[in-house]
Amino acid sequence: MEKYLICGLGNIGDKYAGTRHNIGFEVVDFMALQKEIPFVSARYGDIAEIKIRGRKVILLKPSTFMNLSGKAVRYYLEQEKIKIENLLVITDDVALPLGKIRIRSKGGDGGHNGLDHIIEILGTQNFNRLRFGVGNDYPRGMQVEYVLGQWFEEQIPVVKEKIKKAAEAVESFVQQGVERTMNIYNTL
Repeated sequence: MEKYLICGLGNIGDKYAGTRHNIGFEVVDFMALQKEIPFVSARYGDIAEIKIRGRKVILLKPSTFMNLSGKAVRYYLEQEKIKIENLLVITDDVALPLGKIRIRSKGGDGGHNGLDHIIEILGTQNFNRLRFGVGNDYPRGMQVEYVLGQWFEEQIPVVKEKIKKAAEAVESFVQQGVERTMNIYNTL
């Protein structure tokens, strides 16, 4: 059976819940909720196993904190014998407008510490990622406070709608592959 690892990036703890930096957690939480599958605590993170069209999909929320996410990703790739082509990392991105989704099959870290650590630990930039735009509505020098801050009230309806869209994109990735998914979702 074909296996996939979908890693939503975020930071553990109530203090980070509902922050822009935790959008990866929110997308995988939404997917698990749709399938009524709970997350369970495991090594290096919380995981939920779902099925998408007969394929085994492991949803992962690393418990290593953002800057050490690579440990959890590498562990589950190796433990579950998942090919790197079947990895999709979901992350926030200040370079994209709020709610814009961009899927890429490779690339740099874009200044994102979670992606930076995954690239370092895996030894490659060649893995799929879904970048979720959080906008950049912050004063110069305030990026950290912005991404670690809660959504503005007026952003929440857009975020909820786009979380659903991101979950659809993940399902498309599992069913149709990264190229087709990029063609569909990068144009929205």
